[in-house]
Formats: sequence, C-alpha cells, structure tokens
Amino acid sequence: MTVCTEQIESILSSTSKAVVIGHFNPDGDSVGSVAAMWHYLDCRGIRATAILPSIHPRSLAFADPGNVKPEGGFLIAKDYPDEAKTAIKEADTIICLDFNRLSRTEYLEEDISSSKARKILIDHHLSPDSERFDAVCSKTDISSACELLFWVLMGLPDIGGNVQRLPLKCAEALYLGMMTDTNNFSNSVYTTTFEMASLLLERGVDKDGLQEKVLHCYSEQRTRLMGHLISDNMVYLPEEHTAYMTLSNAEKEAYDFKPGDSEGFVNLPLAISDVQISGLFTEDSGGEYVRVSLRSKGDTDVNLFAIRYFNGGGHKNAAGGRLYIPIGEVPSYFENSLKQYITEENIF
Repeated sequence: MTVCTEQIESILSSTSKAVVIGHFNPDGDSVGSVAAMWHYLDCRGIRATAILPSIHPRSLAFADPGNVKPEGGFLIAKDYPDEAKTAIKEADTIICLDFNRLSRTEYLEEDISSSKARKILIDHHLSPDSERFDAVCSKTDISSACELLFWVLMGLPDIGGNVQRLPLKCAEALYLGMMTDTNNFSNSVYTTTFEMASLLLERGVDKDGLQEKVLHCYSEQRTRLMGHLISDNMVYLPEEHTAYMTLSNAEKEAYDFKPGDSEGFVNLPLAISDVQISGLFTEDSGGEYVRVSLRSKGDTDVNLFAIRYFNGGGHKNAAGGRLYIPIGEVPSYFENSLKQYITEENIF
C-alpha cells in the first residue's frame, strides 16, 4: 500500500517534543495506535508524551508504554488534567490518532486547537476535520487506525519498507489495535490487513500471546455480567432484524464493573442469524449521558443511523454516539428511532 508520508516526515524531522493523543473512552485501536507511535518516536530519539483523555480498559493495561519505561506511560488526562494541558502546551508537534474530530478528545479540544504546535492526523473515520491539521493521512477503506499507521511508518525513510526496522514493541501495539478493531479478523478486513498481519508476524509479533492477553483476561464477574445482559436485558425485535441491550450504573455496581468490561458485548446479538443491527446502551458512570454502540452486518449502515439519531457516527458497520436522556427512556427512543430509520432508508 502506498501512503503519502512526505508531510509527516517533514514535520517529524524537525520535532523535538511531541504529544501523541487518542480519543475519549479509548478502545484497542486507540490504545494500540498511541502506544505504537510513542514507541516509534522513542526509538527515533524524539521525546514524546502519550495522552489518553480517559482510562483504557484493564484488558489493555499491558500495552501501556509505562510497562517498558516508567516515564513513557499513558498520561490519563481525566485524572491528571494539568499535566496533560502542560504537555500539549510545551509540544512542538501534536499527533492525533484514531479520531476524525478534535471533539473526540473531550476537554482537551480547546488546548489542542489553540496550540501553535504542528498537528498531524492519522485516522480511518469518515469526514475528518482536515482544516484543523497541518498534515492529514485519512483512509476509510482500511481495517483500523493501527493498520493505517503501520503503512505510514513503513513509508518513512528510516523504516524504508523494511518491517524488521520497526521496534518490536511498536509492531506489537500495531497488531493489537488491528486485531481488536477487526474483532480478531471478523469484520472490516481487507487484503492489506492480512498483508500487514503477515509482515508483523515476520517481525516477531506473538499473535497467540496477544490474543491470550486481550481475549482471555476477564474476571468472573465480567463473564456473569455478559450472561445477565444476554439472558435478562437483550431485547429481540425480529421484524426489525435488530437486538439491543442496556447496561445501567446499578447493574455495573452489582457486577463490579471496570472500564472496558463491556468491550465486545455489542457484537454478541449479531450471532443471531437474522439480526442485522445490534445496539448496546451503557449509562455513563456520572449519569450525564448514555453511551451508544451500534454494529451491523453486510450493507446495513449504522453510521448514518448514529449520525441522525445518536449524536455520533463512525463506520458503516460500526458506529457510536451519545444520548442525553435517562437510561430508562432509551428503549422507547431507540425502538421509535429504529422504525423511522428503517422506513426512511427502506431497509429490510
């Protein structure tokens, strides 16, 4: 794959202090891309700070660069806002990964926007805020931000297309993000994705070890919560080819919920043969909003659904957003919105 890297290399070649930033509620692709970029910059001799607006899932804690070097760990802006703002203010380059709009960084948006630092965006979502960046690498027909970053790094002069020149920790983080964003090669997979995976295995990435860390690391309570949601909370709408679940703060407390414990839950109803749309609605810990996660099969577009009804967006088969209503009002709102959307788009 050919990815334009000239602008990015021009900026990096004169960078002395960078920050690498992911999105709020980081998933595997966000964690992986930020960690991978940090490891690359570190090996290149560029001092960098890896910032996540909020804490990552505990299943991804092993990917924190702090496990390699204490000074390189993720800086969680929600817990250390002053430190995050200072790092952004002092940086001469800001690298944003796995989000298309600065609003995805929540309370860091204004600090990033007002910074005089040069800004790079590497992302795979639709409609990026290109005008707010000095260099943009945006591609939607790709598995993940980590895959896009992989091809960017491969195109930089110091790597020169030789995967053996990628730092191993960088390679592992790239595989992690690609693996999680494709649901372990179940969706959004392209020929380039398999090419990337093959090259990373040549580099020495232990795919079985990564899968074990990510997919088999959960608590008993998380497994029981999953069973509870499917058995007691899943609503199946056969006429609409849809199933959805809600998760309240009371339920999270009852099952000792930790950040990231609901990762992958939204995909579970898609195992039902005639379900084309799946939804998971999770109450924010502060009760300020309900987090929306949507998934679909085939040609069914949940990105447009999320844009119209859930203050969000994403990809055709994977999107999200927010609802600013009580969790108890979600079922009625979702079912009414779903019926309208099906009628508007003449699907099913």
